[in-house]
Amino acid sequence: MSIEQVFLSSKLTIAAFFGVWAMLWLPIAIPLAIVLKWHPPQTPTVQQKLPLVISLYAIAPLVLWGFAHLQQQPFSVYGFAWNLHLLGSILAGSGIAILGLFILYGLLKTLGWLVWDSERIPSLVAALLPTLGIALWISITEELIFRGFLLNQLQRDYSLAIAAIISSVIFAVLHLVWDGKEALSQIPGLWLLGMVLALARWLDGGSLGLAIGLHAGWVWGIASLDTAQILDYPNDNLAWLTGNGKPLAGVFGILLLLTTGAMMWAIAAQ
Repeated sequence: MSIEQVFLSSKLTIAAFFGVWAMLWLPIAIPLAIVLKWHPPQTPTVQQKLPLVISLYAIAPLVLWGFAHLQQQPFSVYGFAWNLHLLGSILAGSGIAILGLFILYGLLKTLGWLVWDSERIPSLVAALLPTLGIALWISITEELIFRGFLLNQLQRDYSLAIAAIISSVIFAVLHLVWDGKEALSQIPGLWLLGMVLALARWLDGGSLGLAIGLHAGWVWGIASLDTAQILDYPNDNLAWLTGNGKPLAGVFGILLLLTTGAMMWAIAAQ
């Protein structure tokens, strides 16, 4: 089958992308897994996961550029082009995400379902800068893949809504690779997160800026709090509401996503 024939089908293009990405990563991942003593399908620890993710995501832009070149399209077709609009949308999305987290955690604290350890505030401040860099990198890479490349390809065969649903399912399910069974409770929330981020790209005129900002803001806030270990959930019986450190596994996290999506839609409609 020729390259031209592969690109005639969005499904074959997507399969080829993930296949090439995996094949390029395996020569790096196998020795790295040996050094880290990670044995799949065992769920990697945080210390094991970070180097593996870094090595995987470092390759992704090169693969994306290669596929854009083969399809004779500019890299900006994925919704990522360095300009003031992109930067402004990233800042706006980050602000919306951080504000939402403040409201979420503030409400849980007011209800007595969450406790802040004020003695850990210096640890939180120390975590902010490194987690910001990681959050931006992860968010840019994942948005390029799932709301950029994947959504573009699926729209060749499906409507935007169906393409968003399918890409969000893939986005959610692939989290099982890293987090195993621990991610099962978050699958509905991850799917909804993908839908909100797809909506953000559509509302931003095809640019990934708003989606990257939202994604980065949420990852930054949650990762910083987790790293500082500043939060405590005193009632395990309320995990279905609070998520106990995993907002997407709780009702309140789902409500945050729904509210964010509704707010963006309302603003865009004005």
